[in-house]
Amino acid sequence: MTLEDLIRSNDPQLEALALQSPAFGIDAANVRDRIQSRLALFDRSYNAIVDCCAELNLSPPIETIWNLWLPLAMQIADWRRLLDRGLIQGFLGGQGTGKTTLTRVLTVILDQLGYWAISWSIDDLYLSYVDRIALRNRDPRLIRRGPPGTHNVQLGIEVLTQFRQGNFPIALPRFDKSLHNGEGDRTIPETIDQADIVLFEGWFIGARPIVSEFEIAPIVTEDDRQFAGDMNEQLRNYLPLWKLLDRLIVMYVPNYQLSKQWRKQAEHRMIAQGKSGMSDAEIDQFVEYFWKALHPELFIPPILESADLVLEIGAEHTVTDVRRSY
Repeated sequence: MTLEDLIRSNDPQLEALALQSPAFGIDAANVRDRIQSRLALFDRSYNAIVDCCAELNLSPPIETIWNLWLPLAMQIADWRRLLDRGLIQGFLGGQGTGKTTLTRVLTVILDQLGYWAISWSIDDLYLSYVDRIALRNRDPRLIRRGPPGTHNVQLGIEVLTQFRQGNFPIALPRFDKSLHNGEGDRTIPETIDQADIVLFEGWFIGARPIVSEFEIAPIVTEDDRQFAGDMNEQLRNYLPLWKLLDRLIVMYVPNYQLSKQWRKQAEHRMIAQGKSGMSDAEIDQFVEYFWKALHPELFIPPILESADLVLEIGAEHTVTDVRRSY
């Protein structure tokens, strides 16, 4: 019997399967109620999920919808109910982990649970094109947007503080990466009249300064170590922003080298479609630039110890394990 058959027939095996993965707070005392609630949510939200995925050019397996997306949305809704204000839910995930897709789908499911969620990225806090050019002139090492120091952190603090206080409407910053030949620039903010949950995602959301000599490839030269040390210090400016997060979910890739593989696969597909794309050597250089700034093997493990949930990502971009870190 397939999982879809079990769902369609409301088979008792669904309860036994759920008890094998207790990360979403399911136990023998509540499993029946939780599964019945998930079944009802599945019926209400399935078509909307399919439509959302079609816009993203995805065809997710039913296992992903049932075992991850639905219970995760229900967990976030539970966290929201514990507060007397809006929930700020952080998501940390590197390149290729699917954090943008996940947050988009979660907004659809949370809507079916009665919560208005908005998906927002730390990318939307990038400095303007003009300000990044000025920054690059002061520090040529910041040739790419993305590392600590290339964002308007104070703007992020102001927006999330306004959300916490329920001061609507909110002018939500947005960033268009296609402008200025791919350099990107700020665009007209999105007006948010009301929201219950902010899903705030980014590649180093929640990262904190560490104590390290930065002796790890590709950090190999003295200039590399100086850059890594300076980026580490830049993280201190982000701590007031992280303090506004209510919860943090980490999309963790134990084999961080997969970032290169995933990026190459994506670029190869673009080139095959007749679009421009980076060569493998350019991709290596691109990915390693960010590893030199914040190396995942150094910065991610400390975050795992305090995250509310850890979603472990395997080679096929799929979640292979879900666990609480406490």
